[in-house]
Amino acid sequence: MTATSELLDFAAAPQALPGGVRADAVRLLADTLAVGAAGVSAPGADGVFKTAASWGSGGDARLLAREARLPAASAAYVNAFQIHCLEWDAVHEPAVVHALSVVTAALLAAVDRKPGVSQDDALAALAVGVDVASGLGIAAYTGLTFFRPATAGLIGAALAVARIEGLRRAQFDDVLGLAYSHCAGTMQAHVEGSIALPLQIANAARAATHAVDLVSNGLTGPHDALEGPFGYFTLFDHGNLRRYTETLGQTWRIAEVSTKPYPSGRASHAVLSVLAAFKAADVARIDAFVPPLIKRLVGRAFESEMTPAYARLCLPFLGALMLSDGAIDPRRFTPDVFADGGIQALAARLSVMLDNNADPNALFPQRLVVTLADGTSREIAMPATPGSPDAPLTPAQYAAKYGLCRALAGDCDPRIFDDPLAYVTDPR
Repeated sequence: MTATSELLDFAAAPQALPGGVRADAVRLLADTLAVGAAGVSAPGADGVFKTAASWGSGGDARLLAREARLPAASAAYVNAFQIHCLEWDAVHEPAVVHALSVVTAALLAAVDRKPGVSQDDALAALAVGVDVASGLGIAAYTGLTFFRPATAGLIGAALAVARIEGLRRAQFDDVLGLAYSHCAGTMQAHVEGSIALPLQIANAARAATHAVDLVSNGLTGPHDALEGPFGYFTLFDHGNLRRYTETLGQTWRIAEVSTKPYPSGRASHAVLSVLAAFKAADVARIDAFVPPLIKRLVGRAFESEMTPAYARLCLPFLGALMLSDGAIDPRRFTPDVFADGGIQALAARLSVMLDNNADPNALFPQRLVVTLADGTSREIAMPATPGSPDAPLTPAQYAAKYGLCRALAGDCDPRIFDDPLAYVTDPR
């Protein structure tokens, strides 16, 4: 049996989540819906909604923190953008995949148009989709060139939606093939700090819905989409799928997903968590020694005329904001703040330097040397990123995150925050 067949057997099979895994799925679903609701106020969100609404209205699928409804594929597009646009969404760090973003957006739209989906079935579909999206990243042994959260996320999301639609096992081959055929999105958007990043996530959620609809209406796709001569692990990533499938069903990857305390690129969080304990007046210099992926993702230069999308991936700016405010608030990502001389001076105190880590996908360990104003220095090792399974967020950190999400979301269905599982499965 091929590794692809093993993956599809797992994706189509009935699944009963172990208690701890189910709890993780509920917790991460809550986190994803909260940041998606907060994303309604982000730059570009209204434009994305207006664009999706122009494709046609009258659908049954809900939009996070919006009153309107749209057809499923369009709703998935809007919701996926909102989930990722603040860079606050959960991530499987070893895979370097925002594994819940595309899957949750597509799943919510699928449940909305198929009333009566049980909570257990919805959570199983979520966990399977996240597992596959994460697994494709785990199987890779090269760094990112295509935007893996969109490519791997699309495939995981399509298989999750296929479960909700009740497709036969034989149809899962076609869903995988057409999902792969829809894959798109590169790291160029990340290099430039472009709003195209969340648009790539949005496109993936819409494409996942389309792939399942096409198969439901009798269309087929290629069947060797992952391991074939022009498959995923030839064109998008180099890897060995069995690195993932050899543990299928034994390790649920959703239990390995990290949550983000701050609305910024995940690669910034270890440094920010350390700087949260310092005041600007006490710090003369900060030297961050990080793996290559960290420097590549957030070690970019401060620019006084940068966009909010760029700023969320600029560690010198984020470090300055943390030292100045003691927090990272998306409402501070404005031209006036970027041009502020005090913020610029604080940003100039932080340097990002490579360590000797040879792993192209490693986010940690990291090391920070903080030189204080009195000339003394402190060296701080960061073996894990805050919010990861090895360093979970505290109740106070969760409360702070959800409090800010509520403030950014405005008036919306309170179940998003108070009863997220009921919100997903009861589309009233």
